[in-house]
Amino acid sequence: MPIPGIQQPEVLHVPCQDHIKLRLRKYDGHFNFAWPWYQDPETVRLVDGKIEPYSMERIEKMYTYLNAHGELYFIEIFRNDLWTPVGDVTFWQEDMPIVIGDPLLRGMGLGTKVVCSLVRRGIRLGYKELFVDEIYDYNTGSRKCFEKAGFRPYEKTEKGWRYVLHM
Repeated sequence: MPIPGIQQPEVLHVPCQDHIKLRLRKYDGHFNFAWPWYQDPETVRLVDGKIEPYSMERIEKMYTYLNAHGELYFIEIFRNDLWTPVGDVTFWQEDMPIVIGDPLLRGMGLGTKVVCSLVRRGIRLGYKELFVDEIYDYNTGSRKCFEKAGFRPYEKTEKGWRYVLHM
């Protein structure tokens, strides 16, 4: 029900030109595997600006909110002959929160590949602009990810910037 009148795909394959296989799998209500991501102080700081770990209740509330507002996906990588969740992303015109939950996979361009795939989805849906509500100033990885995908800062916030992509 995320985007009114739009059917969310069960799976979106993320094009990669290297040996990595990525896909986005539609949220299905199961998220226990995400708990370790939100226990990592650095991950929580990048997401929330705080270092307090998330409880399972908070993770459930977060995913319920995201799923009600956009297309919520788990980012999965194919390794050891199976698809393994390594992060999450939510797509809607007004925001695109993304987390690479596995710290060892950050800085490899996976987030940029995911964002570019969702930009292409936005184009197919006829969107003329996409927005990111806020990226904290200290979250250089996220800033680089969205800027490589063509987003530009357009409005200063208390802790960072709002971003826009004109398509």
